[in-house]
Amino acid sequence: MKLKRTVLGPVLVGAVALASGGWLLQQGGATPDEYNEQIFDEVVAHVQRDYVDEHSPSELYKFAIDGMLRDLGDPHTNFLTRKEYNDLRVETTGEYGGLGIQIAVRNGWITVIAPLPGTPAERAGLRAGDRIVEVEGKSTAGWTDDQAVKVLRGPKGAPAHIKVARPGVDEPIAYTIVRDAIHVNSVTSYMVSPDVGLVRLSVFAEGSAGEIRDAMTALRQKGAKKLILDLRTNPGGLLDQGVQVADLFLKPGQPIVSTHGRDPGDEESFSATRPEADPGVPMIVLVDDYTASAAEIVSGALQDHDRALVIGQTTFGKGSVQTLFPLSGGNFLKMTTARWYTPSGRSIQKAHEADAYPETLVLQDSTQQADTAARQIYHTDSGRVVYGGGGIVPDVIVQPDSLTPAEKDFFTAAAKSGSKFNDVVFRYAVDYVRQHPTLKQDFAVTPAMRQEFFDRLTAAGVPVTQAQFAGASDLVGRRIGYEIALAKWGTDAASRRATADDKVVRTALDLLHGVDSEDALFQKAGAMERASR
Repeated sequence: MKLKRTVLGPVLVGAVALASGGWLLQQGGATPDEYNEQIFDEVVAHVQRDYVDEHSPSELYKFAIDGMLRDLGDPHTNFLTRKEYNDLRVETTGEYGGLGIQIAVRNGWITVIAPLPGTPAERAGLRAGDRIVEVEGKSTAGWTDDQAVKVLRGPKGAPAHIKVARPGVDEPIAYTIVRDAIHVNSVTSYMVSPDVGLVRLSVFAEGSAGEIRDAMTALRQKGAKKLILDLRTNPGGLLDQGVQVADLFLKPGQPIVSTHGRDPGDEESFSATRPEADPGVPMIVLVDDYTASAAEIVSGALQDHDRALVIGQTTFGKGSVQTLFPLSGGNFLKMTTARWYTPSGRSIQKAHEADAYPETLVLQDSTQQADTAARQIYHTDSGRVVYGGGGIVPDVIVQPDSLTPAEKDFFTAAAKSGSKFNDVVFRYAVDYVRQHPTLKQDFAVTPAMRQEFFDRLTAAGVPVTQAQFAGASDLVGRRIGYEIALAKWGTDAASRRATADDKVVRTALDLLHGVDSEDALFQKAGAMERASR
């Protein structure tokens, strides 16, 4: 299903012409206190002719467009250049022509964080920790990651000539890698207990619903009888993929979301059309204050229909629809044209900042009660209370672990050296992997490893004391373990390792333990809530 709204494009182009090219339009007399195209043209003419600093007409029209859109007070309505549109397209389609590597600047050099599975970079043998020191005969010293991405991406079939400096190898290694279409998967999945599978969706891109369906099939084959859908930090993406993901878990005919525009005729409704992928499987959705847009559509629909228990923190509250209108010159206008509502009638959109409700990110019970007291009450299919007022308020609020005073002290000291801490932990992980080729995924971070890492921090000039390091020993050990797993096995293995220390996932596992149906899950959550009062 493709949800497109391009029919208004010509109308909008005309509207922009009205605002920015009034000399072509009818010049009518202005009444007092009325703004119109004639006044606009007069102001532009005076600024262009008489302002103390010279500005080209192009600059002035840009100022006018940017100011007009900014004063709408909507951060989601903006003008996109051709490049910005192409960047957005890569983000939402998940495909581009390139080598297939995650990169970042480490110690001043473009460095491979990880090659993506099945890509030209992996097939060529690039490794985590490789420094890309030359591209097409030009040194990359001092490059930003944006510069590197711009050069390394290119048409499918075009070769990229690079040189790589690798730890333990004396001379840079020359590679010629043929670019290919790179599809960035938006889904990772793994088992978090013998009968519970976790599916993490990072963004709603083209194909996300199919990726989730495939992940669920693979998890069932591994013994999963319960599911955790992790939508934390998911910024949203394509509306049609939000609808299709929700469709995986709902019965045919159940409403998913409706959009209400400025005019009554602008309303649209979307409902489930396919049989459930896993009917009756106990399910929990994880959300936080960075869960937004299409991710809120999914979590709100599953909550309203009592299909999943939602836990975590209140979501961002980005419940508006943006439509892309093509403009001349390859530019686009991304403009809010409607707002989203959950099946129970809740608006997902949070009020403007001045009127926003208190955040529930770090709420204690008393704060949460104060927050929901200000919100309108709605009801799910079974009669459970849910709250409106912007964002999705979870059924179970879980406050994430916060840093201890000693851990804050350590990271405050480490931050004084800029990116050096990240550089050191990354290089330590790469070196450790190279020195331990038979490493197993359940490896432990030992006191000796911590001490060696501290010595490297000191040698790199990171201003932390032994006492500060000891105060953050557990947290630093988890970071070391994560980075080693990432360097050795990639993102999935690193994510599995991090799960053991994830308070929200642990809470979800506690809730799922011993339940065998949706009703049993909600009853257990209700009993836990009553017991905590």
